[in-house]
Amino acid sequence: MLPAVLIALVCLFVPNFIAYLISDASLKLNDTIPVIHYCISLSFLIHWLIFIPSFIKKTEKFYDFTGMIAYLSIIGFALYQKQQILGKIDFDSLLIAMLISIWTIRLGLFLFYRVFKVGEDDRFREVKKSPSKFFIWFTISGLWVSLTSIAAINILTSKIDHNNYYFVYLGAFIWLFGFLFEVIADYQKMTFKNKPENKDKFISNGLWSLSRHPNYFGEIILWIGIFVITLPSISGMGYFSLISPLFVYILLNKVSGINLLEVKAKERWGNLDSYKEYRQKTPQLIPKFWN
Repeated sequence: MLPAVLIALVCLFVPNFIAYLISDASLKLNDTIPVIHYCISLSFLIHWLIFIPSFIKKTEKFYDFTGMIAYLSIIGFALYQKQQILGKIDFDSLLIAMLISIWTIRLGLFLFYRVFKVGEDDRFREVKKSPSKFFIWFTISGLWVSLTSIAAINILTSKIDHNNYYFVYLGAFIWLFGFLFEVIADYQKMTFKNKPENKDKFISNGLWSLSRHPNYFGEIILWIGIFVITLPSISGMGYFSLISPLFVYILLNKVSGINLLEVKAKERWGNLDSYKEYRQKTPQLIPKFWN
């Protein structure tokens, strides 16, 4: 269990260190600790609390749902503190809070519904038997929430108002494009899988004909949109908040997500000529919108 505790401490340190670098304009609770640090700590606390009953019941069904609760909690906490300290909430903060809330509620409920329908998330088949490994997964989810939202939380907890509607409109448009891309991709795959005749087949139509992982492409794009909205409000060390969209890209493309799914896909369909052709003509992530 000691390695798990050390990993947890590292995961807790990384976003707090970045928050320290970018929090010059952050509101402070009782004029001492920046609110952004409380938000990060809240993310981990929620994950660790929900880990306890999840491990006792040996269930992973609340794993993705926990991420949704964490996002909504830290956004709500940040807005509440801004209202309490400044007596107002600026438009940028309200918009960012709304966009992230829409995204996390949609995705959280979708994944929650999917795991209950399927019965399990096979990533956790062995992991949930080990308290240390299961704890690490919940801790990494806390890290995911903290780092992906750190640019947004930095603005939500900022005492400076830098409304720039050109960046707001541009960022919102980028977010909307990414969000719709992810939603449509998820819907197309769910519809495909729900048809009995498609059992044990791979999807290659709709957005999945443009990219092998269009849902992840959409998610990366929407977080870039959030970062664009924050750009007028950051300077100097604040650009370390670029870790937000970069972390989404690296984790989904290089660590989990795509890597794991590509391995599973090769195991299931790697011997099929149709799948070999699909892999050859369809980009892994960035869609091919034209021939």
